[in-house]
Amino acid sequence: MSRSFLHSLHARDARRARRPGRRRALLLSAFALAAAGLAAPASATAAPAGRPWCAERCDQVVIDWNANVHQVIKAAENYANPMSASRTLAMVHLAMHDAANAVHRRYRAYAWPAPGEAAPSGTGGDAGTAAVAAAVAAHDVLAALYPKQKDLLRAMLDTTLHDAGIGTAAEQGRKAGAAAAAAMLARRAADGSGADEAYRPGDRPGQYQYTPGFDFLAAPHWRAVTPFTLRAVDQFRTAPPPAMASAAYAADFDEVKATGSQAADARRSREQTQVAHYWYEFSDAGWNRIARNVARTRPQDLWQRARTFALLNAAMADAYIAGWDSKMHHDFWRPVTAIRRAAEDGNAATHADATWAPLLPTPPVQDHPSTHSALGAAAAVVLAHGFGSDRVPFTMASPSALPEAPERSFAGFMAAARENADSRVRAGVHFRFATTAGLELGERIGRHAIATTLGPAR
Repeated sequence: MSRSFLHSLHARDARRARRPGRRRALLLSAFALAAAGLAAPASATAAPAGRPWCAERCDQVVIDWNANVHQVIKAAENYANPMSASRTLAMVHLAMHDAANAVHRRYRAYAWPAPGEAAPSGTGGDAGTAAVAAAVAAHDVLAALYPKQKDLLRAMLDTTLHDAGIGTAAEQGRKAGAAAAAAMLARRAADGSGADEAYRPGDRPGQYQYTPGFDFLAAPHWRAVTPFTLRAVDQFRTAPPPAMASAAYAADFDEVKATGSQAADARRSREQTQVAHYWYEFSDAGWNRIARNVARTRPQDLWQRARTFALLNAAMADAYIAGWDSKMHHDFWRPVTAIRRAAEDGNAATHADATWAPLLPTPPVQDHPSTHSALGAAAAVVLAHGFGSDRVPFTMASPSALPEAPERSFAGFMAAARENADSRVRAGVHFRFATTAGLELGERIGRHAIATTLGPAR
């Protein structure tokens, strides 16, 4: 995007989430490793023969680099553009998946080797080799996308390479990782993410108008970005919102007006207020943290872990892309505009309030569907598939949560996704019909990703 909107939307949460002392310590530790000579793997010793250097937890490299992606994006741009971040996460994890599978084929490749292409020569090895390949793939994709973070990235990679040691297997892993990253970067080089598109808001009832505090629409061109798993951006385009003259519209209008207001007399429980704040952070960041959280207690080998995170992030990236297509197609106004201009909507059951304001700031993009809800549902479907059940309980903290309720517990992924969707109504930023459409869109994308992408090798 041409400008960041994170500073306006999340200034308080970003300040709370930043912990300068801890981050400074991590950076100093990483750079200390590089200064100690770890950038030269030849100074390390090879892992014992017959046992991978990463032992029984080679999958940890996937979890570690998932967290590294967040750190790199935040260092580069304060995680200001969630759509771009989702693209980066999908590229990194799909490349990691391909790199590991090039060492030992378990699932179908995404970008490398391409269909019909012979298996790469010089590969083959154990989980340790595959872990090196995955780490190098992640590093190389990130280094190409964020070249100013090369020192931080090199320090991150050196930690892995130092533990892996030297030898033929490690070198094979490096080559596989580099090749997988190069293939991914080539595949996404002309995906439309760097394009630009002008947008002019309408002025008729129901048409999107800029929300308070913003004079632009966020990334209108994202509707035309090449999807990762979908055949086309409009493959699952949502049905339109209900007619403004309908009883269904009036019911959802009244709900968000009453429960999503920042007024002291809002008909919202204390817990619903906590839920609104808890889920306010960007969905791609939150659901990757959920995946890391659950991964600590749900064992997977390296190949399973790489596939789970790759499908998760490919599906969420597609939820943004497909969601933007539907948003731009329907171009529907947000509750804050609808409530202030209700006298113009042709519905006698809705009543205007020119001073109404949502509990939390409304993002600068159309209402229908809620992509926050779509990403949550897509993630829930993929994680239930990856971990073998939807009913995987977990507890997680959120950087946007109120201090009085910093974490919440869930019985499973879809329960969390439904609460995530509900939070947008309680925050006053979406109509209920937009969150329902978002959940449906996300579920369809998640199921499609599982059915068509990274299936078992034939």
